[in-house]
Amino acid sequence: MPIVESIPNVSEGRRPEVIESLASAIRATRGARLLDYSFDASHNRSVFTLVGDPDAVKNATLALFEAALPLIDLRTHRGEHPRLGAIDVVPFVPIEGVTMDQCVALAKDVGATIAERFGVPVYLYEEASANPARKNLEDIRRGEFEGLADKMRQDAWIPDFGPRVPHASAGAAVVGARMPLIAYNINLNTNRLDVAKKIAAAIRQSSGGLRYVKAAGFLLEDRNIVQVSMNLTNYQKTPIFRVFEMVKREAERYGVSILESEIVGLVPATALMSAAEYYLQIERFGPDQVLENKLK
Repeated sequence: MPIVESIPNVSEGRRPEVIESLASAIRATRGARLLDYSFDASHNRSVFTLVGDPDAVKNATLALFEAALPLIDLRTHRGEHPRLGAIDVVPFVPIEGVTMDQCVALAKDVGATIAERFGVPVYLYEEASANPARKNLEDIRRGEFEGLADKMRQDAWIPDFGPRVPHASAGAAVVGARMPLIAYNINLNTNRLDVAKKIAAAIRQSSGGLRYVKAAGFLLEDRNIVQVSMNLTNYQKTPIFRVFEMVKREAERYGVSILESEIVGLVPATALMSAAEYYLQIERFGPDQVLENKLK
């Protein structure tokens, strides 16, 4: 059976009852399997990970929109994470028996249906976008919900699907196709936002840092600490341990230590195995030495 992964990011992380109702909408979709979901109050954001064949994943995504739109209003939403829409971003990832081209076709199909059924404008991103200026999520999301109406008046920002004005409460959605990434955050033992932003600038690719790393600095007000929030878009070429070590070294320049790190959603086993191999200095370590792999 062909398997597609989808990782919708939703602009709600403070009301567990709302998040659970969204998870239930996915679970109720025939053929879709909800693997994981997590939420964060500081970011006011939740992340769902689901898999299924293309039709099941499409239906689960539409069910998620159906459930979320009456419950989330960006006119009153506040959080540390940038956001453009109530259902902010929906990436489709080929896992097994599915090509990237098929995920691109799925993204376009889902995007068109979202716009038609819910009146939410949709932008395509990453592999699904034919516009080089609109491939990167951060470029599309710049200005966030509050600046969306003005942005959409520009000819360069006519949506790929749907009306040329934001949905009143749900903004716009960004739908695309991409390879797997790791959402990885490092929390620092300080409340100095300038330090987190300087470290983010030092490590992200767009500022001359590590390739395949996107990063931003945030203040987690409820904990009075700062966070370097990252997406690692190719964990094989820029492994997670290398990112951790660079953040650690940069933090030391400012007399700051790492408090903890966290992974949002799911992570490939090989990413953690490479970190174990690096830190434990295991010689000739391979996947066949992992017990669970032998049991498959």
